[in-house]
Amino acid sequence: MKITKISKAVKTAGRYNVFVDEKYSFSLDEAQLVKLGLKKGDEVSDEQLANLKTESDFGKNYLRALDLISRRLRSEREIRDYAWRKKWAPENLERVVERLYQYNYLDDEKFARAFVASRSQRNISLRKLKVDLQKKGISNTILEKVLSENETFDEKEALKRLIEKKRGHYDDKRKLVAYLARQGFAYDDIRELIEV
Repeated sequence: MKITKISKAVKTAGRYNVFVDEKYSFSLDEAQLVKLGLKKGDEVSDEQLANLKTESDFGKNYLRALDLISRRLRSEREIRDYAWRKKWAPENLERVVERLYQYNYLDDEKFARAFVASRSQRNISLRKLKVDLQKKGISNTILEKVLSENETFDEKEALKRLIEKKRGHYDDKRKLVAYLARQGFAYDDIRELIEV
């Protein structure tokens, strides 16, 4: 088998389509193409072709992970969950995660800090904040460290704001209390701020 053509991909900037025996076979990004030293006329075996296709998949997976992280920080679990949904090959996933850590694009502690900072401006309970972070795969060690360092999160203030926001939506105080309890606020704090 022979590489008969290498051309720029039309839809994805920075990627190149590689044709083997006049048929499209796989694509690589520019860095992969240079690293592998592929050029028109190179002979490839079945084994080499399979390895090149695996490398192509890795490149696509890595770019997708970078795209996700460029929109907002992600936890390792979020990347792994995304990869599972998209059916990435396990070996590619491990390579992607390793490279993201290598370039400091993936850092659960940094993610947790940013998450807490963004949520501290919302009307959210500490309990709900912890549950949300645990769902994102943040360990209890990191969770406790980040929450103990954060000085901007004030649960009672969040509860006050939420009561003011929702008071008009509930004609029955018991329903408002039940709503606030479902949001993770402590019943004693709710009772203190609402005259039941």
